[in-house]
Amino acid sequence: MNVDSIKNGFVLDHIKAGCGMQIYRDLHLDEIDCPVAIIKNVPSKKMGKKDIIKIDADIELDLDILGYIDPGITVNVIRNDQKVEKKHLSLPEQLTGILKCKNPRCISSTEQELPQIFKLADKEKRVYRCLYCESAFKE
Repeated sequence: MNVDSIKNGFVLDHIKAGCGMQIYRDLHLDEIDCPVAIIKNVPSKKMGKKDIIKIDADIELDLDILGYIDPGITVNVIRNDQKVEKKHLSLPEQLTGILKCKNPRCISSTEQELPQIFKLADKEKRVYRCLYCESAFKE
C-alpha cells in the first residue's frame, strides 16, 4: 500500500479502530476537493489496532467533534512536508451544534434559530446537559 505524504494538512492518528469512517462523515470530508486517505486497522503497539486519516489540505478542523467522538485522537499539523504541531484532544467542555436536545419542550427544539448547546456535566460518564433545559445527553 502506498499513501503519499502530506504537503500541507493534517494527520489524525490514534483513532479507535473502526471509527475512521464516522469521523470522515462527521467532519464532512466527502465535501472537500482534496486528497483524503482513510487507513483502517493499522497495527499499533499502544492500541492493538487503530485508524488513521490523512487530509492533504489546509482546512478548518472542528476539534470539538473530534474530541467528542474520540478524545484519544492525536492531530498532527503538517506544513511544507513537516510536522509542525501535535495536538492532544480531550472531551470538550461545551458542544455547539453537534448534539440535539431530545426534550420536545426544550426551547432549542421549538425555536429552530437557537443553537443546540450542551455543557459537559460528567466527564467520567461522558454526560452532557442541554444549556436551556438541563436534559442529559448520554451515549
